[in-house]
Amino acid sequence: MERQAHNRRRNTSIRVRPRKAPQTPQPLSPPLSRRPSRPRRRPRAAAAAAMLPLARAALRRLGPVTAGDGSLPARLLLLAPLASKPSSSTPPEYQMPSVTWGVIQGRRERLVSRVLALDFLRSAGVTDPAGELEAVELPSSLDVLQERLDFLLRLGLSTDDLSAYPFLLACSLRKNVIPVLSYLEKLGVTRARLAAFVRAYPACLHASVAVDLAPIVKALRGLDVDRQDIPRVLERYPDVLGLKPDGTISTSVAYLVGIVGVAPRDIGPMVTHYPFFLSMRVGTTIKPFCDYITSLGLPMRILARIIEKRPYILGYDLEETVKPNVEALLSFGIRKEVLPLMIAQYPSILGLPLKVKLAAQQYFFNLKLKIDPDGFARAIEKLPQLVSLHQNVILKPVEFLRGRGITDDDIGRMLIRCPQILLLRNELMKNSFYFFKSELKRPISELLEYPEYFTYSLESRIKPRYMRVASKGIRCSLDWFLNCSDQRFEERMRGDFIEGDAPGPSFTMGGKLQMPGNQLVSDDDNEESDDEVLYRRTVML
Repeated sequence: MERQAHNRRRNTSIRVRPRKAPQTPQPLSPPLSRRPSRPRRRPRAAAAAAMLPLARAALRRLGPVTAGDGSLPARLLLLAPLASKPSSSTPPEYQMPSVTWGVIQGRRERLVSRVLALDFLRSAGVTDPAGELEAVELPSSLDVLQERLDFLLRLGLSTDDLSAYPFLLACSLRKNVIPVLSYLEKLGVTRARLAAFVRAYPACLHASVAVDLAPIVKALRGLDVDRQDIPRVLERYPDVLGLKPDGTISTSVAYLVGIVGVAPRDIGPMVTHYPFFLSMRVGTTIKPFCDYITSLGLPMRILARIIEKRPYILGYDLEETVKPNVEALLSFGIRKEVLPLMIAQYPSILGLPLKVKLAAQQYFFNLKLKIDPDGFARAIEKLPQLVSLHQNVILKPVEFLRGRGITDDDIGRMLIRCPQILLLRNELMKNSFYFFKSELKRPISELLEYPEYFTYSLESRIKPRYMRVASKGIRCSLDWFLNCSDQRFEERMRGDFIEGDAPGPSFTMGGKLQMPGNQLVSDDDNEESDDEVLYRRTVML
């Protein structure tokens, strides 16, 4: 009963509050259709370019860059309140500074400091006719800019060099310039040559030592370039530091080794003497050149041997130089089947201003030596170096022969048969001619028929072989005992009869070596040196 009375009293004390109607939640922002439109912001570069004239006009009214009394100029005083007092309006945008970049600045401060920096560089003699510095981020502090300018000038660069490549002033000394120069000196580039190196390839100061430079040096060492030759390669072709090891370098080397047949051991010396081929593209430069040369009849194996010794021929422009030179040779009477022999003997003929040289030499041979154009073509076929031989050098052997009573017509026939005598020194010719007259005691007609006599060594071939022939009482021609190998000469000395003169070995480009009697050289005889034997037979000197 007591519990029921207590419950009645508690129920009467509780007040019932009226329930409120549920409220609809308000959106946090107005709908998109009611949002006020904001003006479209211009890009930062366009806004900066638009404000630069205004900033220059304002600074022009403040006076010159330097003060005459040594006090702080008004232009520099302008930066102090801008850098210290915060703006009461919208806070400016900031950028992360570098190690030597100066103070953090907003948009207006950056515009003012840029105008000051450009005016400072112009007053120092660094011009920017192309307007490249307008898009370059320069340091905000003139002290930092002065430090960079002084360092580059002490290095050996001039204001003209900086005007030609003003991006050098955007390189941080601590992060870019000093690490790169220290690494180059560590590789062996002398400090005296650093200025020339940077002048030839200024983009190297933008590179990273660990990411860009070290992998290239490692790739060069992997191509068997000696460590002491690395500075030579870099100084000769500084742009190699901008290549990618797994890009053009690997493809060009792979094509030369795998397709052309260049020996891998010769890649290192090739890079040392002509590193420019590392940047040549296979599809546009190397392959078209090799295909064209082999189409003339030169075997790929011989071309590989030529490239190993003279890799600079890869740099000859195919359309502008090589093809016009081949056409010039054909137009001057050179037979097409002889072109491969000429290229193998004198590869540089592909890169000369050939048409002018051929015209000058042909006129000289006709005027001074009485040799007609056809005879000139035959002489060029046997000695293509004649196109580069100076006329004074040519006249010295000619004058020697004239002094021995040989007529100009006979001299012309001798030069057509053996133009190599034009490369001999008069002292050697004099000794050989004296031995011919005093010991051999033969008529001058034999010398006219075989002018190659002058090209043999007097002490190592002519005298010893003549003594052997004279001891046996053999009467033979000069060609019979001089134009043969030592082994063949011994066979002739042991023989019971004297065989007639036979033609020497001949070589048809693109085929096998043909010996007299139509006997083919066996493929089993010294197979590894077959290329070298083939190459020696094509080279006359």
